[in-house]
Amino acid sequence: MRKGSVGMLVSAAVICAGVAAVAQAQTSGMTFFVTSVGSGKGADFGGLAGADKHCQTLAAAVGAGNRTWRAYLSNSASGSSPAVNARDRIGKGPWQNVKGDVIAKDVAELHGNNNLTKQTALSEKGAVVNGRGDTPNQHDILTGSQPDGTAFAGSDDKTCGNWTKSGTDGSAIVGHHDRTGLDTSPPALSWNSSHPTKGCNDDGLKSTGGAGLLYCFAAN
Repeated sequence: MRKGSVGMLVSAAVICAGVAAVAQAQTSGMTFFVTSVGSGKGADFGGLAGADKHCQTLAAAVGAGNRTWRAYLSNSASGSSPAVNARDRIGKGPWQNVKGDVIAKDVAELHGNNNLTKQTALSEKGAVVNGRGDTPNQHDILTGSQPDGTAFAGSDDKTCGNWTKSGTDGSAIVGHHDRTGLDTSPPALSWNSSHPTKGCNDDGLKSTGGAGLLYCFAAN
């Protein structure tokens, strides 16, 4: 092999290593993302623990598995089990995406004047998630939560059986990561509490503009 060729290979290797180092540095600071994929079973994640594992697995795949990741999901009260509020599961903040854009400095700001938009609600890979106007529209993010991040009271299913259903029965509340909807009403613009799904299976979620995606936050 000629010296020039060797030099080119070495240079290429150095560039690749540099790109990898930059990517690693970005993901190491990431404390928020939208999942790039769903469970494959609609809204069924096997409960909160399974949803947290989904977040953890995706984070680990991009080098951010050193943090404790939690899905932004609420649980309804069931039998002797009390309700669980999404806002109480995700730590204290601040949270930023893979590019370093700060989403919110704390829980109060997250549920108030936050910086969550289509441009900042990136996946763990740093990709923009499809929103209204894209094909397919995937702006429905599962939350099961009220605007303040708390669980719903009552017997109506707002969480697809606390994230264990994948059929046509049941429903879950979703938010719009792109803050857009059919109109400019507060629910249509809400990131965490916009409307219920049509069932809990993949087809039902797709029919209203979703793909079974989650918000993931680093709790530590």
